Amino acid sequence: MTLLDLSAEAVHTTTPASTQADAEAVLQKGCGEYGCAHYRRRCKIKAPCCDEVFDCRHCHNDAKSHSEDKGRHEISRHKIELVICSLCATEQEVQQVCKACGVCMGRYFCSKCKFYDDEVSKEHFHCDECGICRVGGKDKFFHCSKCGCCYATSLREDHRCVEKSMHHNCPVCFEFLFESLRETSVLRECGHTIHTECLDELRKHNRYACPICCKTMFDMSRVWAQLDQEVAATPMPEAYQNQMTPILCNDCGGSGSVPFHVVGHKCPHCGSYNTRQTQ
Repeated sequence: MTLLDLSAEAVHTTTPASTQADAEAVLQKGCGEYGCAHYRRRCKIKAPCCDEVFDCRHCHNDAKSHSEDKGRHEISRHKIELVICSLCATEQEVQQVCKACGVCMGRYFCSKCKFYDDEVSKEHFHCDECGICRVGGKDKFFHCSKCGCCYATSLREDHRCVEKSMHHNCPVCFEFLFESLRETSVLRECGHTIHTECLDELRKHNRYACPICCKTMFDMSRVWAQLDQEVAATPMPEAYQNQMTPILCNDCGGSGSVPFHVVGHKCPHCGSYNTRQTQ
């Protein structure tokens, strides 16, 4: 439910214009002034696992991930039952409007995820298949049942399905991708997923193969053409000219024997230089 829904209710149940304005002013009081590094919201959560108060579940997990081994744990969003209003400090059950002061504790509110956020420009939506709230606008995403997550509609007919592709850690930074707040990219050739900023870092350091399966992550046609030229311009010493080496292509999975060369070994099936010697 959003603040617009609450305002509509207020207009329906009160008739004087001054009362309507007062009711809306109470709902909007403190909007954007409270929250943490993760969310703008007007309430805190009481963690059922340790009975401590935090601004949000990410704040809880950050704090508890650095504690001693025995005290290290994470919170389940669905098990949160109590929140504390940031304006009047009233502890109460999960709900959008504070039962004591009447303030809206989050312009976006999801009763399933026990989630609040005042920054509705994120275009939150709840995905029942994922079981969590996501951002970016419901009309811009679709849920892939095989991959087990929501992808941009542009990928509906343009991605390789990998079962539970987001239900693992980023292969670079090791953060769990399914619940990550950071943008994630889907690799077109193999369907594996990785944080977009981690992918950019790999590109900056000339790492072009998927860290999981070693398939090429980018369009390498120009690079392969340059390597063709280098191979042609770099004749091997006579002792190596007739030497053959067995290879396996990381891109197409093909194998075969090709002339040995210090520059690289080109796959005879797909033309990729993303190959490895098998002997």
